[in-house]
Amino acid sequence: MANAERLPEYAVSVTDHVGEPLDMAAVLLRAYELGDLINSSAEVAEYLYWKSVVERDEEVRRQSAEFARLKEKFADCERFGRFHPDYHEAKDALKAAERALDALEPVRRFKQAEKAVDELLYDVAVLLARAVSDSVKVPGNDKIGLGCGSGGSCSCGSGGCG
Repeated sequence: MANAERLPEYAVSVTDHVGEPLDMAAVLLRAYELGDLINSSAEVAEYLYWKSVVERDEEVRRQSAEFARLKEKFADCERFGRFHPDYHEAKDALKAAERALDALEPVRRFKQAEKAVDELLYDVAVLLARAVSDSVKVPGNDKIGLGCGSGGSCSCGSGGCG
């Protein structure tokens, strides 16, 4: 949450405005201000820099085209599942192409920058949610499911959760 520590002026006490109707114009104005603050962050600058490098890099383009070609070939094989004669070969080739693409410095640095921006946005979302209530759920981009739909525990109150 270190990234979000720069944003304390946006944490508003809910008790300051109890009983008052929500002024959506003021909320939108603050949201745009927050967006501008995030857009001017070092994380976003780094992300935009590496995005432009990736878009211009010839080797990245070449390997991306090869990856797309292999992905299409694998999709054709995947329709028949592992029983397709080329399924395993196509799957292995696709994984190798993905590893080669991910090994390129511009791609690697772009993904790191993308993750940093994602973490910043998550930290801001947590701050906003906690300003409302400690029980407000904040969606994350983690691939590991921890909620009731994935067998993990949650606080939805249905009684059927892990």
